[in-house]
Amino acid sequence: MISLFFWLPMTIFLTLIWLLLANAITLGQFLLGGFFSFIFVSLSLRIRPDLAYPRRISVMIKLAFRVIIDIIKSNWNVGLLILQWRRKDFTSGYVYIPLEIRDPHALAFLACIITYTPGTVWSGLTEKDFILRLHVLDLRDESEWFDTIKNRYEKLLLEIFE
Repeated sequence: MISLFFWLPMTIFLTLIWLLLANAITLGQFLLGGFFSFIFVSLSLRIRPDLAYPRRISVMIKLAFRVIIDIIKSNWNVGLLILQWRRKDFTSGYVYIPLEIRDPHALAFLACIITYTPGTVWSGLTEKDFILRLHVLDLRDESEWFDTIKNRYEKLLLEIFE
């Protein structure tokens, strides 16, 4: 049986969300929200393949700040690209990057980071040799993107998850 640590916080959180969405804090809404939350969490924990065990909180904070800064820079660059729409000297394209990450949670984090960053899209990952296909809106230098993914994100994710 899975310990209380895993299912109780999520059940409480979902019950609170239910009460906020219902816009009424009554005993009936509390019991109904608690029942649905318990059922949802119980079913979702059974289908989850494995739990993530991230380490090194300081590295997680460093990664979070790095991602926020990169998202702001990318928003600025994509905004300039869109506002200067007559400029024809940009080329979009694909970059293929071999990854060392094998942990599914680290791969999910990397996919979120790439997807949240404007101008980039996670286009695919080969299961056999873990090669990431990354679409970039303004592809000037493939080695720059290779370096960004490998050294700015993957290295930190390896420290956190593996």
